[in-house]
Amino acid sequence: MSGNEHYPDDAGQSPHTALLGSEFVSFDEATQTVTMRFMVKREMTTWRGGVQGGLVAGYLDDVMGYAYVAATGGVMAPLNLEISMSLIRLIPEGPLIGKGRVVRAGQRVIFLEGELLAEDGTLHARATSTAIPTPRPTPEQTGMTR
Repeated sequence: MSGNEHYPDDAGQSPHTALLGSEFVSFDEATQTVTMRFMVKREMTTWRGGVQGGLVAGYLDDVMGYAYVAATGGVMAPLNLEISMSLIRLIPEGPLIGKGRVVRAGQRVIFLEGELLAEDGTLHARATSTAIPTPRPTPEQTGMTR
């Protein structure tokens, strides 16, 4: 399955997608796991040489969210109630792999988890999220069209 059927039509133009350098790679329906690639820009890093902690949450939010979007065939999107993350090591500028998974999705609550890894599989950050299911909004519905 290619990633495009679950990714927004305007993904190349989406403000957060451009900021994060997001690319949807694949979705494994059996494990409810999405794989994404990110290109970490220098502007996302601090003087320590790694992505600023709050911005790490953005990458994790993106990959966990798209796991649920893909699992619902692009119909639904999670609205986070809580995200808990562990910053294991600095994430440098350059390529980054994200893995997001739907742990459980009910009618009222969704449990998600995500990881950010170097291309060699080294774990950089991990998160869990509790969210509520919502219909996936369109740019027209939210007034975000250009």
